[in-house]
Amino acid sequence: MSAAKRVVRSDLGRRILCWLVAQYIRLVWWTSRWHTEGVDRPAAFWSQNRPFILAFWHGRLLMAPKAWPAGASMNMLISGHADGRIIADAIAHFGLDTIMGSKSKGGLAALRAMVRALADGNNVGVTPDGPRGPLMRVSPGIIAAAKLSQCPIIPLSFATTGRLILGSWDRFHFSLPFSRGVFLWGEPLLVPKDADPARLEALRLTLEDRMNRLTATADRLCGHAPVQPEAASSGSAP
Repeated sequence: MSAAKRVVRSDLGRRILCWLVAQYIRLVWWTSRWHTEGVDRPAAFWSQNRPFILAFWHGRLLMAPKAWPAGASMNMLISGHADGRIIADAIAHFGLDTIMGSKSKGGLAALRAMVRALADGNNVGVTPDGPRGPLMRVSPGIIAAAKLSQCPIIPLSFATTGRLILGSWDRFHFSLPFSRGVFLWGEPLLVPKDADPARLEALRLTLEDRMNRLTATADRLCGHAPVQPEAASSGSAP
């Protein structure tokens, strides 16, 4: 194991790294000019303490905590592997809680925890292409959670003029300080309780399309060509 991995996997090393990540997010936030569109959509739920499911792509995770208001509950679904623990510890600096689990490991337990959190009046956040893709393709779990909880899904995306697109599977949007940035909120999507499998698949594709359109618009507003999703499989849903 490399020295860098040993440092990250130690409790002290992880705490230091997560503190640095949180400070970097604050630096980008404080040194950039931000514009938000569609915030009236989640605000209608925040003002009435009505829970909803927040959806954004894994690659747009970095600045997402700054779109969330202080005082509003949030339980982010985070994978249980080492990278997930780093994300959980980093977002804790912004008062956000976590639910451990993913579509590949502990998925059923995570789904139950999400539904319980929503039933208790807490908002839940999901990256529906995480933790390993396919890139910008919605997995069925978020649709199942929306059906069981009868809470809507509200998508979010962001972009900044100054950025690096990393070579990771999620084409991670690494924002740079002294940028212009945009947050875009999409329309709520409600999954009917009696939706059959065909309807669930149609709603999954609707959410995927809305999220990709939102992300492409954010990129264009910041002067970038949109990041393209992974080619859709001709088989079953991811």
